[in-house]
Amino acid sequence: MRSKLFVPGTRPELFAKALGSAADSVCLDLEDAVSEPRKGEARDAVRQLLQGGGMAASGKTVIVRVNAMDTPHFAHDIAAVAQPGVHLINIPKPESPAHVRSAVEAIERAEQANGVGAPIGLLLNIEAPAALRTAAELALAHPRVAGLQLGLGDLFEPLGIARREPAAIQQAMFAVRIAAGEAGVHAYDGAFADIRDAEGFRAEAMLARNLGFLGKTCIHPSQIAIANEVFRPTDEEIAHACKVVEAARGADAGGVGAYVVDGKMIDIPFVIRARAIVASARSLGLLPG
Repeated sequence: MRSKLFVPGTRPELFAKALGSAADSVCLDLEDAVSEPRKGEARDAVRQLLQGGGMAASGKTVIVRVNAMDTPHFAHDIAAVAQPGVHLINIPKPESPAHVRSAVEAIERAEQANGVGAPIGLLLNIEAPAALRTAAELALAHPRVAGLQLGLGDLFEPLGIARREPAAIQQAMFAVRIAAGEAGVHAYDGAFADIRDAEGFRAEAMLARNLGFLGKTCIHPSQIAIANEVFRPTDEEIAHACKVVEAARGADAGGVGAYVVDGKMIDIPFVIRARAIVASARSLGLLPG
């Protein structure tokens, strides 16, 4: 999921374009991109799209961002969008592990009502100081949590932190990545609001990649190609990973715990990373299956 394209629920004319785009995933948004008077309209439009049954043909990871649990919209959103074909529900502003578990209970009820077979996962937004401090606890609150997503704008603005302050960005990213690692889930980067600043988007995406994030949110189609390029394993990484995986087979057979590939010492953590790169390359068609 290198790239995730946001689509406001009030723009159904964009749904087909988003599903036909080069983005790995599409997030249908009922929260920030939708004004208060149009929440019901957006919810109905997204529900109709999901019930249309054409989502699987897109091959994309389908995500719906619902309104926060402390709003009157949350229960209605969940009841409407916990549909077959949805992979993840994006929960904004989770406040505690109990909130996460309550969200899961609401989703389970909606799944039963809507005939959902495969359980829908959760993507939790980390966008408040307390959530950043307890991010690992939030991620460990329930097995359905698949990842943590960093929302820098929501996190920084109330604190008076400049959205593009490099030190603050790196520290917040690092904290979320470590929390995600502790919980065994993925970390996902949030939006970059200046759609005219392609190089700024690229720089932030590169930082996220270097910190082990899975991908980055795109709020405009022009950002998709950059995210896909940045989060794609490079040819050099793929070649090295293939060597490591092959060497690991021989080392395992010979009972060797550490060895050298391309002049670099290799042990278990490097093998795990190499296998992940090879799997990613295969999923992207960069290596034969």
